[in-house]
Amino acid sequence: MTATFDYVIVGAGSAGCVLAHRLSADPGVRVLLIESGGPDNHPLIHMPRGLARIMGNPKYTWPFPTEPEHQSNDASEYWTRGRTLGGSSAINGMMYVRGHAFDFDDLAALSSDDWSWQRMGAAYKALENHELGGAATRGDHGPLHVSLPESRSALSEDLITACAQMGMKRTADVNDPAAEERVGYAQRTVYRGRRQSAAEAFLKPVRSRGNLMVETHLTVDRLQFDGRRATGVRCVSGDEIRIFSAQREVILCAGTLASPAILQRSGVGPAAHLKQVGISVVADNPAIGANLHEHRGIVMQWRAPDRESENRDYRGAGLFSSVARYFLTRRGPMTKAAFDIGAWFKSRPDLPRPDGQILLSPFSFDYASATPRVESGGGVICCVYMLRPQAKGRVQVKSADPSILPAIQPNYGAVESDQALMVDMMRYVRRLVAQPALARYRLLETRPGPAYESDAELREAHRKLGYTNYHAVGTCRIGHDAASALDPALRVRGVSGVRVIDASIFPFMPAGNTNAPVMAAAWRAADLIRAEAASR
Repeated sequence: MTATFDYVIVGAGSAGCVLAHRLSADPGVRVLLIESGGPDNHPLIHMPRGLARIMGNPKYTWPFPTEPEHQSNDASEYWTRGRTLGGSSAINGMMYVRGHAFDFDDLAALSSDDWSWQRMGAAYKALENHELGGAATRGDHGPLHVSLPESRSALSEDLITACAQMGMKRTADVNDPAAEERVGYAQRTVYRGRRQSAAEAFLKPVRSRGNLMVETHLTVDRLQFDGRRATGVRCVSGDEIRIFSAQREVILCAGTLASPAILQRSGVGPAAHLKQVGISVVADNPAIGANLHEHRGIVMQWRAPDRESENRDYRGAGLFSSVARYFLTRRGPMTKAAFDIGAWFKSRPDLPRPDGQILLSPFSFDYASATPRVESGGGVICCVYMLRPQAKGRVQVKSADPSILPAIQPNYGAVESDQALMVDMMRYVRRLVAQPALARYRLLETRPGPAYESDAELREAHRKLGYTNYHAVGTCRIGHDAASALDPALRVRGVSGVRVIDASIFPFMPAGNTNAPVMAAAWRAADLIRAEAASR
């Protein structure tokens, strides 16, 4: 028996939860939200500093492996994605980064004015409930709570001062849309000590709506087509097959890796490759799965006085005390997001906009340990990466079988300028740590360390120690050009009745982390879908 809905949304992540929230606000439509994982009921999902453990739990994650490449140390990486209500917003580092205004104006130039900063800024304002209160570029009445770190150590303050000594502007709102170098406490999706995943903010408040159904533990095998019109989805759960019909449209929100794979399994994608793996072609769309972009950053670390670092809060008796405090009060070190400080900088002063991002915190990891833990002494951690890598990879299915994950080719080493820029970024961070504000700490670099000094050595450090930042975008890019995967209204070219709304739609990397832009894009997409339905 086929169940029928107006909208079938595939993926209960950042985009899917926003769309379920907004589309089901119309009582005249029936909305189905499908999630491959289960409920988000593990306590470590909701404890912000439980993220390292939850990312390693296969019950709540998809471990997408990449193809080994020389630039990734000739090894496969695991681009982990969330597999639970909330999707990757239930396992991520909780960094809330809007991207800069020019990102969206550039996006509008490639697609339509529907995606300009004026439109997307309004979407951000509508969805936010910001700790800093309402302003021209901030919201204070939306479903999503955005907060700042509650504890601020002397070392954190001095790290911010060092950034200011490098020419960055200290600001309370690092998400101000201006194209200037800035530093400040990182905004985060944490509220009253708990992770604000998309499920917490957007889905749970509306689960009781009679016109919204949520189905978990269902993997979408493929879309159902009548000719070239998508009519629904075919799902599998163990040996069970379930079909859901979409009277208006199917909306894919499965992410940069899964959305193109679902389309390709459904016969929509590069025809030559689909035929090669035994999939019947519905529509030849070579852009589906192409144009993959990812941030590949590097973590740099320094030894610091133990009394000044927060490592003591995450080991031994300090860890026991921090966890007990969390469960008793929802306060303390376990409420922290992945990083405390965010900074956006120019690798060269003549650039019109920042091209690098730094995330800083007064703790450090023991990378020699087989399990996540902090170092035995004090330390400082810094993640640095270029904002707009030029290298492009691709995602391609290996089979029509939904249990076989697609081949991911990051193609990190394809563009020489990317590798040269990472050397500049690492040298920039070393100059930052040498600023007067940090002199009293006598910071000693331990990662990559003094053995890496020349340009060639720093390139090798990035090759060996670099890692995915879990920000992949681009595999279903929007555009006004006929070669784009989607049209400016997010409709898949070559077929009808199906849209894509997730990080895969961005033709290039936004300036920073991707969770916030995806939620704003989904909010904006709901406006377009509702307006289009009203005009019929």
